[in-house]
Amino acid sequence: MEISEILKKLNDIFIDVLDNENLKLTESTTANDVEEWDSLSHIQLIVALEKSFKIRFNAAEVRNWKDIGEMCQSIKSKLK
Repeated sequence: MEISEILKKLNDIFIDVLDNENLKLTESTTANDVEEWDSLSHIQLIVALEKSFKIRFNAAEVRNWKDIGEMCQSIKSKLK
């Protein structure tokens, strides 16, 4: 799966979890850029990502993500 496909799927998941139809993620998007993305919704997002992509993240991976691009790269590496 290509990064662009992962980003599209991520955007759909974020729209659903954060209940924001106008959300448009880019690889440089951070939690600071999205008003609804707080610590509680972050956990909900991780759970939704793991279910959707059928993968698991450890705490260190999640903690090291600085933006959506790094999240996409982490997902891509787990899908190989």
